[in-house]
Amino acid sequence: MAHIVIIGASTGGMPAAYDIRETVGKSHKITVVSHSENFHFVPSNPWVAVGWRTREDISFKIEPCLKKKNIDFIPVPVTEIKPDNNQLHLTDGQIIDYDYLVIATGPKLAFDEVEGLGPRGHTQSVCTVDHAEVAYENWQDFVLEPGPIVVGAVQGASCFGPAYEFAFIMNNDLRRRKIRNKVPMTFVTSEPYIGHLGLGGVGDSKGMLEAELRAQDIKFITNAKVTKVEDGMMHVAEHNMAGEVIKEHELPFGYSMMLPAFKGVDAVANVGEDLVNPRGFVKVNACQRNPKWENIYAVGVCIAIPPVEVTPIPTGTPKTGYMIESMVCATAHNIADAINGKEGQHEGTWNAICLADMGDTGVAFVAMPQIPPRNVAWMKKGKWVHLAKVAFEKYFIKKMKKGTTENLYEKYILKALGIEKLH
Repeated sequence: MAHIVIIGASTGGMPAAYDIRETVGKSHKITVVSHSENFHFVPSNPWVAVGWRTREDISFKIEPCLKKKNIDFIPVPVTEIKPDNNQLHLTDGQIIDYDYLVIATGPKLAFDEVEGLGPRGHTQSVCTVDHAEVAYENWQDFVLEPGPIVVGAVQGASCFGPAYEFAFIMNNDLRRRKIRNKVPMTFVTSEPYIGHLGLGGVGDSKGMLEAELRAQDIKFITNAKVTKVEDGMMHVAEHNMAGEVIKEHELPFGYSMMLPAFKGVDAVANVGEDLVNPRGFVKVNACQRNPKWENIYAVGVCIAIPPVEVTPIPTGTPKTGYMIESMVCATAHNIADAINGKEGQHEGTWNAICLADMGDTGVAFVAMPQIPPRNVAWMKKGKWVHLAKVAFEKYFIKKMKKGTTENLYEKYILKALGIEKLH
């Protein structure tokens, strides 16, 4: 009997547990280790931050769901990974032995890389539901005394979609309250141009998103490096395409949400260069397996992927939901092959599909593959995208509670887009 341990129980970890159980059968032991007792649907955090959702709407207890699939659950953080010993050390002193390890931790949020950034500084975050709840508390105060908003993503960020989403969601919420005229908005991003998204653009993402920002009276600054954030003031250095500073901005704000850069979580990053790159992201081959420790796999935001191109201000490559789903599927089959003495050769289909909400409308994009050059690249806007994302939230949470092993993104979102498959 093999023991498969998964670190993390979010968008990568939960599907990995279900897929691996389905793939390896009932005779092997699976354990999920997580720092939290609850699953949170991360894509809904921007809605939580303006009060359109609550924690209860997007969360559920993990243990009962895993128990139905005969999967053990330990809600205790990992402090250390001992790959030569095939062991995990937990904060409560437990030592967990494993035969196969799947790292699905998600990222460490590097707020500390910009002075004054983050919930402990002067800006809000929608990266976690805890942060989103704090953001909503501050939002309720802000709408009573409205003023300027600065929103976006700092240097080194790799997840730009939620920044655009939150800008448009705030815009929509302010219009509903009939106070949008009192709120100047500025979108600040490290992207070389609007709609780059860390992907080198997708279809007409540049033209479409620029037009939408202008239509909604949202100013923007690209190639932006946030040098410091003070209470009510953001300092931003705008660069040209040669990487030279062309203008220094001082942007006053009454409310700000800026996405940070990501790093690997400490327990993973501390293993060293055989496991991770300098940012602490896990090195994996095309089969999601670490080159040195072949019984260690990684999926999701925690894996190392190089930027799609060099940009004047550093930007990372996003790992979208469909991409993570394909990593999980490949990992499950490769572990099953390894248990049966075979060389696993399954690879994820690194395509990107995304439904980005914009308050009362939305944008959908498809990039095949995610990293250019591409066979397919298009982007479309419509109210149907907003409605599809709302429906997908309920669909995904329902399926995670039931312990599904379906390819949820492929089954649902591709159907919404009128595409049969991305393989």
